[in-house]
Amino acid sequence: MTIAVMGAGAVGAYHGALLARAGHAVTLIGRPAHVDAVRAHGLRLQTATLDVQVPLAASTSPEAARGAGLVLVCVKSGDTEAAADALRPHLGADTLVLSLQNGVDNAARLRARLAQPVGAAVVYVATEMAGPGHVRHHGRGELLIEPAPGAAAVAAIFTAAGIPTTVSEDVQAALWSKLTLNCAYNALSALARQPYGRLVQAPGVAAVMRDVVAECRAVAAAEGVRLPAELDASVAGLAATMPGQFSSTAQDLMRGRRSEIDHLNGLVVRRGEAHGVPTPANRVLHTLVRLVEDAAG
Repeated sequence: MTIAVMGAGAVGAYHGALLARAGHAVTLIGRPAHVDAVRAHGLRLQTATLDVQVPLAASTSPEAARGAGLVLVCVKSGDTEAAADALRPHLGADTLVLSLQNGVDNAARLRARLAQPVGAAVVYVATEMAGPGHVRHHGRGELLIEPAPGAAAVAAIFTAAGIPTTVSEDVQAALWSKLTLNCAYNALSALARQPYGRLVQAPGVAAVMRDVVAECRAVAAAEGVRLPAELDASVAGLAATMPGQFSSTAQDLMRGRRSEIDHLNGLVVRRGEAHGVPTPANRVLHTLVRLVEDAAG
């Protein structure tokens, strides 16, 4: 399959590398330093069992998506509309666009700007960019995608490439569940500059996470989304599965970049306000991360 990855950060590069290793024609679309490194040496994929250079194409231009049967959108949530506008002239009528992004509304925002079929995916993977052209995997790696034209074929392709993928009608609830996990961990990991394993051992952290989860559950219910009862246990147990992982928000702040906090805790605050649901824990975490971002310029 011909596949383009729009936004070749840690998530995009990881999935692109596995698909390329499985024999698909993959093009990463990303930042110049990353693209230059991939063009020169291939993408270094480092996991617990692999450390390989994966040859694949790379470009800084969205035009590189022309001719792709599948486009994975992996940009930050704040760049969703800009990515859709940049891709639009280069997509075929039947190109499947799949959002592999944090947050709960990116697929809807893509659909508002694209005529092509768009599917949402829930990404369960811990990765980081260890440098230009170098992605490091820390844990998990499965996908959940919503039904869309071609979704079943894409799920089979991903699974065969080592990315266990399931097509599910429950993607919206899964997106809200993942949002809740991110709201519990991302800001705290960023503010403390701690990986999950050390973070959860600090006094008071577990209680703050419980408050965040309770607020997310209340807002989701107001949105008509019922979160699973076992979500609290999933949040509590996440650190054990990814002890060395820094949140994506922490990685952004450590690199001096804007994070997706407006689409994580910030989204919960905004939706809570719309429904009259109080969200004080999420509001404090959102505000503190924005203060750190503003201080960094």
